[in-house]
Amino acid sequence: MGRRFGMMKKKIYKWGVYACSFKHHYSTSSSSASVTTFFNKFVDKSNVFSWNSVIAELSRSGDSIEALRAFSSMRKLSVWPNRSSFPCAIKSCSALRDLASGRQFHQQVLIFGYGSDLFASSSLIDMYSKCGELEDARLLFDEIPQRNVVCWTSMIAGYVQREHPRDALFLFKELLVSESESVGEEEVYVDAVALVSVLSACSRVSGKNITQGVHGFAIKRGLDEHLGVGNTLIDAYAKCSEVGFSRKVFEEMAEKDVISWNSMIAVYAQNGLSSEAMELFHLLARDKEVKYNAITLSTLLLACSHAGALRPGKSVHDQVIKLFLEDNVYVGTSIIDMYCKCGRLEMARKAFDRMKDKNVKSWSAMIAGYGMHGRAKEALEVFYAMNHAGVTPNYITFVSVLAACAHAGLLDEGWHWFRAMECRFHIHPGLEHYSCMVDLLGRAGYLTKAYNLINEMKVLPDSVVWGSLLAACRMHKNVELAELCANKLFEIDPTNCGYYVLLSHIYADAGRWKDMERMRIIMKNKGLTKTPGFSLVELKGLVHLFLVGDRQHHQHERIYAYLNELSIELQAVGYTPNMSSVLHDVDEEDKGLALQVHSEKLAVAFGILNSIPGETIHVIKNLRICSDCHTTIKLTTKIVDRQIVIRDSKRFHHFKDGICSCGDYW
Repeated sequence: MGRRFGMMKKKIYKWGVYACSFKHHYSTSSSSASVTTFFNKFVDKSNVFSWNSVIAELSRSGDSIEALRAFSSMRKLSVWPNRSSFPCAIKSCSALRDLASGRQFHQQVLIFGYGSDLFASSSLIDMYSKCGELEDARLLFDEIPQRNVVCWTSMIAGYVQREHPRDALFLFKELLVSESESVGEEEVYVDAVALVSVLSACSRVSGKNITQGVHGFAIKRGLDEHLGVGNTLIDAYAKCSEVGFSRKVFEEMAEKDVISWNSMIAVYAQNGLSSEAMELFHLLARDKEVKYNAITLSTLLLACSHAGALRPGKSVHDQVIKLFLEDNVYVGTSIIDMYCKCGRLEMARKAFDRMKDKNVKSWSAMIAGYGMHGRAKEALEVFYAMNHAGVTPNYITFVSVLAACAHAGLLDEGWHWFRAMECRFHIHPGLEHYSCMVDLLGRAGYLTKAYNLINEMKVLPDSVVWGSLLAACRMHKNVELAELCANKLFEIDPTNCGYYVLLSHIYADAGRWKDMERMRIIMKNKGLTKTPGFSLVELKGLVHLFLVGDRQHHQHERIYAYLNELSIELQAVGYTPNMSSVLHDVDEEDKGLALQVHSEKLAVAFGILNSIPGETIHVIKNLRICSDCHTTIKLTTKIVDRQIVIRDSKRFHHFKDGICSCGDYW
C-alpha cells in the first residue's frame, strides 16, 4: 500500500490528475471521473484511507483546491468519511479563506458524528480564525468540554493572527490554570508550538516584562531549546527594543537555521545597526551548515538603506546577481529602496526597469524614491504608469504619492489624490496620509486649513501629525498656533524633547527670549536632553561620523582650518550667518562659531578634503538640516564646483552650482 501511494503521489504531480478546470465548485464530473479512473488503476476506490492519504498529501503540498475536490469526489463515490478525513480538508478551507465551504464542513462534521473529535474541532477553530470569524472560533472553543493542547494553540494562534495579542495572552493564562487543574484527568501540557504563538503575541504587545515572563516559563519547561521558540524570542525581544536580549538568545541557541540568522540580522537592520548586521552576515557566510538566501540579502539591503552605506549595498547587489536573484520581486524591491536611500536615484531606476515582475511594493518603492529626492513629477509619472499596468495602489502607495506632493509643494495634486484614494480606490486615509497633507498644507502657508483638517480626522491625530503642523508654524512664524500644537504634543509624547526644542526655536525666531528660557528650564527640570546631531560621510568603504563641534576625529585640525578658509570665501560671495535661533545671551562672534561647527559642515569639509576634484559628496544627517547649513552648502558648491547630496531626517537635498533641488522648500 505504501509503495502504491508513493507511486500515486508521483502520478499526481506528473500527470496533474486533479488539475482539471475549476470555476465555481470543488466538485465537477470531470474531476470525479479522473479521480475514479486513477483509483480504479492503483487502489481500491472504496477505501476511505486511500482517499484520506490523497487529501492529506494535496493539502500539505499547498494544492488546497484539489484537496477539496478530492473530498468531493470521494463523497460522490458514496465513500463515507472517517475522523481522519476532515482535518486536512478543513485546513484547505483555511488556506483558501473559504468560509462558506468551511461552514459546510462544520455541518458535515456534526452530521457524521465527529463534533466531539478534538482534531476536527481544532481545524475548525483555525478555519474560523483565518476567515476572520473570531467570535465563531471562540464559541466553538468554549463548547469543547475536554480540550487538548492543539485546541488551545489553535485559539491562541487565531487571536494572534487577527491582531488580538492581549486576548491571546489572557487565553494562555487560562491554559496554565487548566494545566494545573488537569492532574489526574487527561493532562494538558504546553508544548513548543503553543509557546511560539504565545511569544508571537508578546512581540505584538511589545512588553519586556511579559516577554521575560514567558521566556522564564520556557526555560523552566525546557522549551527554550526548541528552534521555533528561540527564533520567536529573538523577534519578541526586538519588538521591546531589547536588541541585546535578542542577541543573547541568538548566541545561546544550540541549533540555528537560516531563519535564526535572518531574524537577528533583521533586528540589527531595523534598529539602524547596519555595521552589526553586516558583521553577522560575514559570520553566516563562513558557517558551513547554514546557507543564506534571498531573505538574508533583502534584509542586508535594508540595513544598507538605513545607513546610506552605498559600497556595502553594491556588494550585496553583486551577491544577488551571482545567485541569480535579481528576478526575485522582494530582493529587487530592496535593491530599489537601497539605491534610493543611498542617493543613487538613477541606479534605482535602472534596477526598477530591469525587473521582469513588479508588485505593488516595487512600484511604491520607486514612487517613494523619487518623492524623497524632491522629484515629484517623476514620482507621479511612475504612479500613472503603475495604474496603466493594472497594478492597484495600496495604503503605502498613497503615502508615497502624498509625500512626493508634500516635498514639492504640489497642493492641487495632493488634494486630488488624497480624495481619490477613498472615493476611487476605497482606501481610508490613515495617520500617514493625514500627516502628509498637514505637512503639504502647512508648508504652503495654509495653516488654518491644516489645523481644520486635523480636527476633521477620522482617526486620532498622533505626534507626527501635530509635529508636522508645529514645524510649519515655525516656517511661517505663527506663535499662537505653535503653542496650541506644542501643548497637544506635550500631552501625547511628554518625554520627547524635540518638541520643546522646536517651540523654543519658534520663540527665539519671534524674539521672545523669556519664553525660550522657560522652555529650557522645563527641559532641565524634566531631565530632557536634546538629541545630539550627527552626520555620516562614507569614504573608501569607511563611514566617518561627526558630532556638533567634533574634535575627536583624527583630521579635526585640518577640517577646522579648511572651514576658516572657506568662511572667508563664503562672505566674499554674500554669505551672512543666520543667527536668529542661536542663544540670545551669546555674543555675535560666538554665534557665528556655533553655526560653523554643525556636524554637516564638518562632514562636508572632510569630504572635500579627502576626495578627488569633481567627485560628488554624500552626507547623511540624523536631524533636519538647519537653514544656515542649507545656505552655506549651497554657496559652497558654487565655490568648490562640487555636487553635494545631504540626506536629512526628512528628505534628500541635491546641492549644485549654488542651487538646491528642494528649491528652498523644505
